[in-house]
Amino acid sequence: MHFDSIQGWLSWQETLHPLAIDLGLDRVESVYSALNPCHSKPVTITVAGTNGKGSCVAYLESIYCQQGYRVGAYTSPHILRYNERIKINGQLVTDEMICEAFERIESVRGEISLSYFEFGTLAALDIFNRAALDIQILEVGLGGRLDAVNIVDADVAIISSIGIDHVNWLGTNRDSIGREKSGIFRSHIPAIIGEPDPPQSIIDCVAETQARAFFIDKDFSYSQNDQGWQWHCQGHSVMGLPSPALSGRHQYRNAASVLTAIDQLQARLPVTISAIKQGLVNTSLAGRFQLFEGDVAVLLDVGHNPEAVATLAEHLKSHFQNRKIHAIFSMMKDKDIAGVVETINPLVEDWYFVPLNNPRAVSEQAMRDIFLQTATLKVFFGFDGFADAFRAAKRRAQLGELLLVFGSFFLISECLSDFEQGGLLK
Repeated sequence: MHFDSIQGWLSWQETLHPLAIDLGLDRVESVYSALNPCHSKPVTITVAGTNGKGSCVAYLESIYCQQGYRVGAYTSPHILRYNERIKINGQLVTDEMICEAFERIESVRGEISLSYFEFGTLAALDIFNRAALDIQILEVGLGGRLDAVNIVDADVAIISSIGIDHVNWLGTNRDSIGREKSGIFRSHIPAIIGEPDPPQSIIDCVAETQARAFFIDKDFSYSQNDQGWQWHCQGHSVMGLPSPALSGRHQYRNAASVLTAIDQLQARLPVTISAIKQGLVNTSLAGRFQLFEGDVAVLLDVGHNPEAVATLAEHLKSHFQNRKIHAIFSMMKDKDIAGVVETINPLVEDWYFVPLNNPRAVSEQAMRDIFLQTATLKVFFGFDGFADAFRAAKRRAQLGELLLVFGSFFLISECLSDFEQGGLLK
C-alpha cells in the first residue's frame, strides 16, 4: 500500500493535481470505468443546490435507514473527520475501507491526474459498489453538470435551492448557476425542484432533458397546522407529520422535497409512513442551527452566502428575539462576505473575527476593509484563533445572551474540535 493512513493519502492527494477545483468528467469517468467496468450501481438519488442539500441527504439517509434498507451517503465537506464523507447505514466507514479504496483507485488511474475531491468521490462510489447497498445518496460538491458525482446517472435528482455562490466556477447569476445544477437531470427521470423561485434555466433544462419535473408549490407542496404538517403531491397527501428534527422553517421545504423523491421510488423501494415519521425526527446534522444550551447559549451554523445567512437571520428573529447576539465569524475570501455581513449585521451586537489557517480564508485586513463600509457597532480583531475569539466573546456576553458562531465550514470544524477537547463551553 502506498500509504498506511488516511492522512498520508490525503496529504499526497492535495499535491497530486495542479488545481484544487477542476470541474469536468472525462478524467474521473475514465478511472471510474476502470474501477467498475460494468458500471453497476444501486438505486441513486443525487442532490444538488446552493443551500439545503446536506439537509436533504440527511433526511433521505435517516428515512431509508429507518425502513431497514442498506444505505450509503456521500457528502462534503467534512467537519471533524474525513470519514464523515462516506457513511453506510448512518455509520462512518473505517479508515481501512477508505485506504483500500484509495489503493484500488491508484492501481488503475495510470497517468490520469485526479483532484482531492475526485479521489474522494471515486472512493465513495467504489466502497458503495462493494457494499451491496439498496440505495446510495450522493451530494454534489460544486454545481452539478461537471461535478464528479455526475458520472453516475441518478434515478432521482433533487435541486434544493438556487443562490449566488461559487461564482468563479458556476457564473455570477442565478440563471447560469441553475443551468449548472440542472446538469444532474436525466431523460424521463424524476427531477425534484425545491427552489420556490426557479430561474428560467432550470425550466429550460427540464424541457431539454425531458426530465419528469416536480416543482414545489406547483407539483408538490406542504402546509402546517396545529396537528403538525402535511405533504401534498399531485392529488395525494401524508398528514400529521412531525416537525423535522433540523431547525428552521426552510427545513419543511427540504423535507417536502425529500418526500417527493421517496414517493417517486416507492415502486422500487417502498417506505412506510412510520419510517418517514421516525426518520424525520431522528435526523441530525452538525453545524446547521446547532444549539448548545447554557447560561449563554451557543448557536453554530455553516451559512456562508447571503441566502443561507438570510435564513439564519430569520431563525434568530424567531427564536432569539430581544437577545443580544455576539458573532464569532470567518469565511473564505471568494465568498460574498460583504453581502453576508450586510444581511445579518442589524441583529448583531458585536463581531469577533477569527483568522483561519487556510490559504483560501479571508485576511484580517480584508475584513477590516469590509467592516469599515458597514454600520457595525463593534468589531474585534487580533485573536490567535477560534478559541481566543470565543473566550473574548464569552467574557463580554451576559446571562441569556447568544454566542453565534457562523460562516465557513473550517470555522465550525475548529469550533467543534475545541468543544470536544472540553473547557470552552464551561
